[in-house]
Amino acid sequence: MTNAAPAKPKKPKLIRDGFTFPESDYALFAQLKKRAMHLGIEVKKSELLRGGLRLLATLDNAKLQKQLQSVERIKTGRPSKS
Repeated sequence: MTNAAPAKPKKPKLIRDGFTFPESDYALFAQLKKRAMHLGIEVKKSELLRGGLRLLATLDNAKLQKQLQSVERIKTGRPSKS
């Protein structure tokens, strides 16, 4: 008999990133977090983003194209300190 412990599942590699959002989009975090709380779910911003990515991945090409075209293009990078 061996005392081998069961293999632990390997943790996914995490990648840290930063994003710039228009204020109106950033406000959606608060709205969605509030809706989730009413459903009895505590959710973090990163979980909302990951859920949104998974939802987008389920769309067919026409719906994905329409959704992506509805997102306002913004200048990337950090805002100036003025």
